[in-house]
Amino acid sequence: MVIFIILSHRRRSTMQLKWQTVFFCLCFYGMDVVFCQARYSIPEEMPEGSFVGNIAKDLGIEISRLISGKARVVTKGGRQYVELSRDKGALVVKERIDREELCKQTTPCSFSFDLIIENPIQLHRITVEVQDVNDNSPKFPKSKIDLTISENTAPGTRFPLDSAVDLDVGINGIQNYALMPTDNFKLDVNNRADGKKYVEMVLQRELDREERNELKLVLTAYDGGSPKKSSTAQIHISVLDVNDNTPALCKPSVYKAEVMENSPLGTVVTTVSAADADEGVNGEVSYSFAQAKKEARKLFEINADRGEITTLNRLDFETEKNYQLYIKAMDKGGLADTCKVIIDVVDVNDNPPTIQLMSFSNTIAENSPVGTTVAVINVEDADSGQNGVVQCKINEHIPFKIESSLTDYYALVTDEILDREHIAEYNITILVSDQGSPALHSNKTLTVKISDVNDNAPVFGSDQFRTFITENNSPGVAVLTVKAGDADWGPNARLSYFLEDSDVMGNPVSSLVSINSDSGVIHAVRSFDYEQMKSLTFNVTARDGGSPPLSSEVMVTLIVQDQNDNAPQVLYPVQTGGSVVAEIVPRSADVGYLVTKVVAVDVDSGQNAWLSYKLQKATDRALFEVVIPYYPPGYADTGVTGTLPHMYNYDVCMTTNSRKSDCKYSTLGGQSVLVVDPSFSETLQRAMKEKEFLENAESPEMVGCCLFYST
Repeated sequence: MVIFIILSHRRRSTMQLKWQTVFFCLCFYGMDVVFCQARYSIPEEMPEGSFVGNIAKDLGIEISRLISGKARVVTKGGRQYVELSRDKGALVVKERIDREELCKQTTPCSFSFDLIIENPIQLHRITVEVQDVNDNSPKFPKSKIDLTISENTAPGTRFPLDSAVDLDVGINGIQNYALMPTDNFKLDVNNRADGKKYVEMVLQRELDREERNELKLVLTAYDGGSPKKSSTAQIHISVLDVNDNTPALCKPSVYKAEVMENSPLGTVVTTVSAADADEGVNGEVSYSFAQAKKEARKLFEINADRGEITTLNRLDFETEKNYQLYIKAMDKGGLADTCKVIIDVVDVNDNPPTIQLMSFSNTIAENSPVGTTVAVINVEDADSGQNGVVQCKINEHIPFKIESSLTDYYALVTDEILDREHIAEYNITILVSDQGSPALHSNKTLTVKISDVNDNAPVFGSDQFRTFITENNSPGVAVLTVKAGDADWGPNARLSYFLEDSDVMGNPVSSLVSINSDSGVIHAVRSFDYEQMKSLTFNVTARDGGSPPLSSEVMVTLIVQDQNDNAPQVLYPVQTGGSVVAEIVPRSADVGYLVTKVVAVDVDSGQNAWLSYKLQKATDRALFEVVIPYYPPGYADTGVTGTLPHMYNYDVCMTTNSRKSDCKYSTLGGQSVLVVDPSFSETLQRAMKEKEFLENAESPEMVGCCLFYST
């Protein structure tokens, strides 16, 4: 803790009043709240806009800090007498300050307020002492005082008079009294224990009713201001016969009484009594207030006959804790005595605690460190003793706690790491209660919103995406939509999609597909050819709009589906242009004799590449047929013998076995001629090239055997 004390003086020439400024700066570490105190002194009745103090200079705060921190004056209820001029760093008078209205007779008189600066929070308690100026004249409770005095009253007898009241204090209060004329009476001014003056009129020369049956005097009260102010009261004395005993009142000389502040109207507080040794009318005593403040006269009254002091209006301990009354007992002959009555108002628990927000940040970032101040709270109870002792707490099971900082001040701080994605808003109820019986409670609910920070990367709905596209597609067709989610909010959750730069079979991926950055829809840039590219794999990046941005990647596989867009191609027998392919068949060839093999291939895949064979054109279809044989690996077929009497012409047709309607056909391109050689009886051996076709298990080629039958 660091304490700074600075004293400075300023003199105001017109009022000849000294201004004194005292600053206390108490800095508490371990919290992000700074608490400081400063004190100024100014005269009352200063005009609006008058300079109070340069708070920026006195506390060492930059003016730019006052502006950026939204510095402001916060008053705990009541009126705001002082305001802050941020651009000048000065405190100025906001409205007229009347010391008597503010503090009555209490000295010294001061009021306090708080200067709040945010980001980070600083709290400065400012106290302004208000000095009195002589702006009130003395006033008597009554402008006319009536006394009845017996003519045989002995010289030296004292007669208490109502004292004047001056709302000013100190030298500006009542300093002296004067009595005119002074033929029969003189004035005796005395000081009470509390410093107040009381005045008595002392008889100097015996009265003679036959000479003068009444006297008129003037009592004047003067204050000590410059210039002096005064007021007068007229004293009317009626002279009577024979009353030779003064009432004996003040035994004890001081009465003490207590009254509960919530006592109903008419409650008897205490009773004063006086005894007069005279008999008859001269022994009858009446009671009245000799001296009392204006406020006391409004709250209490005294029964003139019985001396009972009762409540006249509702009492309030928080406004005034005790009252002093001076009671006069006077008999019918004008003889009187006085005593003092002290009434203490007893506090009851009639004020619930009050909660005032000195500073509050209704939005806090989710990455705020533990201990971050959310609000500074002032909690007070106008009651006293245990009735004014306050406890403060908040609702449970939330990541916040309440800490006591200075007297009557609490800080609401974070107690755990926040997570907006878990809970985005908290309703924090501040609960305060006093120690009275029964206890009184108050509460205030604060809504704190958790602002988002970019702490969550986008997450795709799948580890990878896989889809199909049929070849020969139209460029621009939508292929797939990839979607990612982001647990953050606002710009931090606004996603954009991008293709990762890469090559597919030597082609930039951007030349093959594109992606809509907002929707994540992937489009084919060009038409795909299954026979050229059967699939492509690339990565898509989802990036959020945070700062810095976070991103995630996902792999996308695009599989091209085949269409039956390629006709079968004959590999064997080999044709040259439009020439005729001749096959020699022995005339002795028997039924089932292998005439030739037709080998074809289809570059399509799946069912689109399954081939079937048939004779499209033949001189005599009954002599030949096409079969699809199964050849084990390493097979070499041998010829058979048979007898053919003629030469025959035929065409071989190959069709795909596609289930689709766009079947393709292929022929040998010309006429095939079967030549029957009667001398041919040797075994027909097949070339090894044909054997290789049959042994290639992965080849899509299908082999057809053309067999014929003799009739």
